[in-house]
Amino acid sequence: MLPCIHFRRWLPWLGGALWLGLIGAGWVIVTDYSSRPAPVGDVPEVWPVDVPFGPDSTRMTLVMFVHPRCSCSRASLRELAYIMARARRNLTAHIFFYQPAHKPAAWIETDLWHYAQTIPFTTVHRDLDGRLAERFGALASGQVVLFRPDGRRVFYGGITAGRGHEGPNPGRRQVLHLVREGVGTAAHTAVWGCLIQETQTTTP
Repeated sequence: MLPCIHFRRWLPWLGGALWLGLIGAGWVIVTDYSSRPAPVGDVPEVWPVDVPFGPDSTRMTLVMFVHPRCSCSRASLRELAYIMARARRNLTAHIFFYQPAHKPAAWIETDLWHYAQTIPFTTVHRDLDGRLAERFGALASGQVVLFRPDGRRVFYGGITAGRGHEGPNPGRRQVLHLVREGVGTAAHTAVWGCLIQETQTTTP
């Protein structure tokens, strides 16, 4: 009987230790996810010829790819609005929202979709099955690619400091430098967002 009594005395402590261990493991998983950039695909160096339209011939063109249900992308859209308000009419933007072919049209029309439509000098599109996202090498929601009027790529990556983080960041700074002055200090930045398609093959 004595071993059972001792075991019962230690049972609450063992339960508490197990609970703390689970909390710690959960914290590690969440922290790792929030601090790990999203993967990037094969971003073309020039505007793809098989895209339905070309870049603006008089100003730079930015394309952004968004999953309509990625909460991280609210910050990316707000950063794009910040950029467009300061681009001095030197930038045209297109936002492509992922639209699975098997989903009804209303599936895509989230608050992110409606907010995107309020950003000036920006056109919002449906990207059926993420085909254009794949063509531009965008695997994660919030990725942008910036092109010169001649169709040459000058920048790609994210325009937030982290997942769901608004405020000054290298991506926003690079886009504005390139649009205003024609030069930048980095060709790409990290992307922070959800995968556009979970079934995609990704690279680090």
